[in-house]
Amino acid sequence: MKTLKATSGPKSLFWEGEDLVDPLGGFRRWGPDGQEHDFRPVLSYRFDRAVRSPSGRWTVVYEERGTKALLLDGAEIVRELDRSFYHAEEYDYPVTLGALPDGREVLVHCPEQYNNPVVEDTATGERLTPAARYPQDIFHSRLAVSPDGRRLLSAGWEWYPFGAVQVFDLAAAVAGVAELDGWGRVSRPQGLDGEVVAACWLDGDRVAVVSGEEVLGDERREDDEEPVALGPREIGVWSADGERWLCRSPLGFTAGTLLACGGDRVVSLCGHPRLVDARTGAVLAEWPEVPVSRREGSYGVPHVPTPVAALHPGGVHLAVAVEKGIAILDLPQT
Repeated sequence: MKTLKATSGPKSLFWEGEDLVDPLGGFRRWGPDGQEHDFRPVLSYRFDRAVRSPSGRWTVVYEERGTKALLLDGAEIVRELDRSFYHAEEYDYPVTLGALPDGREVLVHCPEQYNNPVVEDTATGERLTPAARYPQDIFHSRLAVSPDGRRLLSAGWEWYPFGAVQVFDLAAAVAGVAELDGWGRVSRPQGLDGEVVAACWLDGDRVAVVSGEEVLGDERREDDEEPVALGPREIGVWSADGERWLCRSPLGFTAGTLLACGGDRVVSLCGHPRLVDARTGAVLAEWPEVPVSRREGSYGVPHVPTPVAALHPGGVHLAVAVEKGIAILDLPQT
């Protein structure tokens, strides 16, 4: 592990080749020499998080528990974005950037209603999905487009409150079907009794899902006909193509935020970083000397900020924002 010095703790991090960039810090960057370069004026608002498009051209900066965001083309402001004020202070801003199979880069967010994601052409602002008709009562959050651009993941919550996961067919949505109004092609997968606290794409088909301690309703008995497929405090891999669980395993720790880093591996960020096998729940490596927030789930009061981290495109390094610096962790490859 090595630590890069920073004039202040980064609120956003992205890899550009072998450089690290912090858009919220005035697009400052750190090269292989570890020095901080190219500091520009910082955006004068309470923005504290950012997401970036697959090409690296587009960035959305936003306030995690606010209603305002900006779409940037490079460092230039393209337009302002908004979301519904309804319980905005209680859950994470729903926004992501991705690319459809035809290469079009898209912005997905909830500009009108908390329960209706909208897909827009990032370059033109054209809305690609129909207006909501009868959207379901879901607070969408932690949106993510699958690597192949075919699906949309939402790891938000329902009104109990209780964390939930949905997967939507983006091709159907863009074709004009009211796909994003509904519960999605995956909604509380059969046997999912544990509350979803984190999820991420492993590839275009598989989703890693982590549950917390809460359960939906009464716990099942051992003699129930339909056994629990993902109970409390477990990690599972769900196949969107097969609509079934491929595996599930117990976790002996709180997983927090998940980042996919190739194959079956994910990085878990809660208290400190861990490298985890999503199929078995085994911890392959961990770094207790690198503190991160103990954030779990997409909602909660009081707010615990999501850890700021970035995986190298090759899956070999993890950059983690720490106090007045960046910790660079080398991820084991075997």
